[in-house]
Amino acid sequence: MNRQYMMISGSIAIAISGMLSTGAAFAERMHGISMYGEPALQQDFVSLPYVNPDAPKGGRIVTGQVGSFDSLNPHIRRGTVPWQLRFLVYESLMGRSWDEPFSLYGLLAESVETGPNREWVEFTLRDGARFSDGTRVTVEDVMWTYETLGTRGHPRYHGAWQKVATMRQVGERSVRFTFNVEDRELPLILGLRPILKKAQWRDIEFAESGLDVIPVATGPYVVDDFEAGRFVSLRRDPDYWGKDLGIRRGIANLDEIRMEFFADDTAMFEAFKAGELNSNREFNPQKWETQYDFPAIEAGDVIKSVIHHQRPSGITGFVMNTRREPFRDWRVRDALIHAFNFEFINQAQADGKQERITSYFSNSVLGMRPGPAEGRVRELLGPFSDELLPGALDGYTLPVSDGSIRNRANIGIALDRLAEAGWTVDGDGRLKNAGGEPFEFEILLRQGSAEIAAIIDIYAESLKRLGIEATVVTTDSAQYSERTQIYDFDMTFYRRALSLSPGNEQTLYWGSSGVEMPGTRNWMGMDSPAAEAMINEILSAASRADFIAATRALDRILTTGRYVIPISQWPVSHIAHDRRLKFPDRIPIYGDWISWQPDVWWYEEG
Repeated sequence: MNRQYMMISGSIAIAISGMLSTGAAFAERMHGISMYGEPALQQDFVSLPYVNPDAPKGGRIVTGQVGSFDSLNPHIRRGTVPWQLRFLVYESLMGRSWDEPFSLYGLLAESVETGPNREWVEFTLRDGARFSDGTRVTVEDVMWTYETLGTRGHPRYHGAWQKVATMRQVGERSVRFTFNVEDRELPLILGLRPILKKAQWRDIEFAESGLDVIPVATGPYVVDDFEAGRFVSLRRDPDYWGKDLGIRRGIANLDEIRMEFFADDTAMFEAFKAGELNSNREFNPQKWETQYDFPAIEAGDVIKSVIHHQRPSGITGFVMNTRREPFRDWRVRDALIHAFNFEFINQAQADGKQERITSYFSNSVLGMRPGPAEGRVRELLGPFSDELLPGALDGYTLPVSDGSIRNRANIGIALDRLAEAGWTVDGDGRLKNAGGEPFEFEILLRQGSAEIAAIIDIYAESLKRLGIEATVVTTDSAQYSERTQIYDFDMTFYRRALSLSPGNEQTLYWGSSGVEMPGTRNWMGMDSPAAEAMINEILSAASRADFIAATRALDRILTTGRYVIPISQWPVSHIAHDRRLKFPDRIPIYGDWISWQPDVWWYEEG
């Protein structure tokens, strides 16, 4: 924004000087913002590059998931919620393009502007932004939302709120946030907060709400019907306020999105085969090749689609809770990783076709490189060399077995590690410490996870060769959610999806505050100054090169921390679906990611 100023004196000159000192004179309103550089799309873009802007409206998609739900509020710690609600019903000031690592474009906000060093951010609402009940979205709604989520919402919202020094209305439709720390990502993080309707919560305790409140939000879908623990049906809002925006054109094409819930994977797959569901993701490549031959597929009514992506593998496996003995000792964790016979399990369950996760950010440019740390990565890790575990600086790879059931070599290494940690096998074949206490622990699983349970059964047998007794405890979804929220487990199944734009959420995943604070993603209870330093480097990186180096350094710390026994990654997605459900040929770099299905899909007869 170009402005001309005339030379004047007195109090007016002092006022202008104050404006200049705050950076206000240099701010420029933009239609989008990127972590580094400029967003790829110009202000007048017609649609996101991976959508069909002319997609027809109509039809329905019915998908399934294992588990249950007892809440419709995805923004609090209490309860279990259909995860899709957070993305299909609610909207934020800015919206993502899943074809860019981290660029945002105006959604509820028509513009965004920041200070020269991103020490503040200002959003201006669109004049036409509306809630599903037709009422305007106001600055008051925005400010109430940010304070409520930051203080009474889910812990994932608290970290960024604590970095806000002031929040104030600066115009009829504008709100400005000023930060108390240097963090380039904060303007983008705040741009992605869901916006709630203040008036809906006037006489309701936000943090305790569940199924008693049907959300009023701004998204293209509204909750139409539900039955607790059974299904949720979303209906496309024909009066959706944002349907003509470039960021929304070609999005939300289906009239109904229905989510069915099942007790286990088998019941869900049978429902799909029977036509009760019309789309199903498959995570087992052997099953994809051998069991997707039922009549509907043979007739061409159901087709199989393979979707590639370029995002990180994330971490999927079995997490060890270091808040509890004996998992505090890295040598014990290393032994349990050696005892996990991935090659045998992969052959038994997936005909050897699954790729294993090699690090938290593997399968992407952000993943740690093979061999010793070099260059900027080594420079970043150097000050923490005394804290880092073996392999962080010199190189680390997961143990590989010979594929036989006995896994003899790795079991031998595991016994050596356990002995170093003070655990030895007695005359009865039981592993005990110096005090004579046996090595026993529980593995917590959620009901319905048949394939995960099968993996654990094989693993438990392997642990017996070490003299370890592992007891499997299975609970329903509600109990499982409650226990994991307060870290009441020894070991459990763990999955954390990671993006090409890691940032503030990494503190929620791996920050030391999560050791005691319930509801974070730090299920392993890690407390690593080195990891937190790398997260700070990610947040303050002035260039993409520094950002990549800091993420690769963090990846080394996480992987060599030996907190999780990694299992399979999915470099592709397998989706079987009704032939009338279509998606564009152009696939974004994130592939089958958050809401790609159903966001860009449409239903077409013929």
